[in-house]
Amino acid sequence: MLGSKNSPGPEQDGTENPHSGPVSYPGQGELYAASSPRRRASRRKPRWVKVLTAAVAVMLLGVLAFGGYWVWRLQSNLSTSELTAGGQRTEGTANDSTDRLQILVLGSDTRSGNNSKYGTAEDSSGYGQSDVMMLLDISADNKHVNVVSFPRDLLVDVPACTDSKTGEKYPARQDAMINSAMAQAGIGCAVDTVNKLTGLEVDHFMMADFNAVKELSNAVGGVEVCVSDAVNDPDSGLKLPAGTSSVQGEQALAFLRTRHAFANGGDLGRIKAQQGFLASLTRKLKSEGTLANPEKTLSIADTVTRNLTVDSGLSSVPSLLTIANRLKNIDPGSVNFITAPTVPSPEDPNRLALDEPAASNFFTALRNNPDLSQPAPTPSETPTTPAPPAYDKSLQPVSVANGTGVAGRTTEIAGVLAEAGFTNVTKLQGQVQQQTMVYYGAGFEDVAADVAALFGLPASSIMQVANVQGVQLYAGTDFATGTKPAAPPSSADSGGGVVAQTGSDQTCESTNPGGY
Repeated sequence: MLGSKNSPGPEQDGTENPHSGPVSYPGQGELYAASSPRRRASRRKPRWVKVLTAAVAVMLLGVLAFGGYWVWRLQSNLSTSELTAGGQRTEGTANDSTDRLQILVLGSDTRSGNNSKYGTAEDSSGYGQSDVMMLLDISADNKHVNVVSFPRDLLVDVPACTDSKTGEKYPARQDAMINSAMAQAGIGCAVDTVNKLTGLEVDHFMMADFNAVKELSNAVGGVEVCVSDAVNDPDSGLKLPAGTSSVQGEQALAFLRTRHAFANGGDLGRIKAQQGFLASLTRKLKSEGTLANPEKTLSIADTVTRNLTVDSGLSSVPSLLTIANRLKNIDPGSVNFITAPTVPSPEDPNRLALDEPAASNFFTALRNNPDLSQPAPTPSETPTTPAPPAYDKSLQPVSVANGTGVAGRTTEIAGVLAEAGFTNVTKLQGQVQQQTMVYYGAGFEDVAADVAALFGLPASSIMQVANVQGVQLYAGTDFATGTKPAAPPSSADSGGGVVAQTGSDQTCESTNPGGY
């Protein structure tokens, strides 16, 4: 029966089967050949591939070990301290990568450790005093950097501070030198003082000592400086010929510390020299591509961190690298060096006080705009059809205070106001001040803006104060003649508050022949 188990199949029909014997594996041929030992051997990796793989693995391990060592080393170099000494903060923690940042940079005059050669411990009581105090302000878009210097002789109000290490509380002080703020309660007290002074909230701080300047100047191979005449200052040890020199080590430190060699021998001359030194250092790091050279970068990082104290928010190497990455591509011409506006103190001519209202105006401008290289906007001169005011000009209480130092100026200025419709004018005699301002009381902001526009005053010249009724035009010495105040003075005339120089400016310091 066809298909039955007993029916002879092809191999049982009596004919000879040429493939008699066990049924062959269906993979005979190419599949079988591919599984043969000879073909399997051909799929093994060549020896050179194994050697190369091993070499790459060793190199990667070496790189990781090297990187790990440097992270550990730089991390172990850092010292930390609290950001504040009890001061209240209203802003949240800043994003170091994307937000506008304010970093207080301090130079300590401590005589401990490697700094003992510069005096005894008694010369720097407590935590030491801030020999240098600069506020580093980085714009959110990394296009502008402001470096604001505060003279160490500046008299300010220091808030109540608590030492974070001991818990000891120190009362608030009035008319204290700003460099003494951290001597009792630590660096956090200096931060709180600057916050109170400027209305800003500092995000971080970095404090270095004398040794940092020497080692950093050596690490970069010297910094180029210029002096108008030869200098030989026995107090600081600074010795330089007239013209341009490269300073490093002890001479770099002497250049930054001397207060007798420059200008009139005061703190402002020293600040100008410090700003010139930092501008030169900025140009060198940028032009020589130092920060793009791993060997030099590691050397500088090691030097800096060994002499650096930072707040806990900057106490990791990645945090410091974030700040460095934001700074490395900024054009030196966009780094603005500024000195807070000051005048000799009325109580002590050897000390400085804030020059008001210029200082308040400057700090307001700083809070509102990180680009201080541009002048404050002035009202447009393009003819426009003004909208009718929402008030009757003739009813607005406007006073004119004469701070010009010129008798009779209130009458002339009141005439300009009357022609514009402000006829309810009171004339006052005020103390002489440099800058013309518009002050106003609550509810008169729109009137104040119109009065300021009438005299071509920028928004930074308008300020609300509690004790003014209506609007007050306080005419300064810049309004001694004419119908509008004179243009703002240059940085050389003002003594601070505007950009004194940028990182791209090459300056030569004026020496003080009578100072040594």
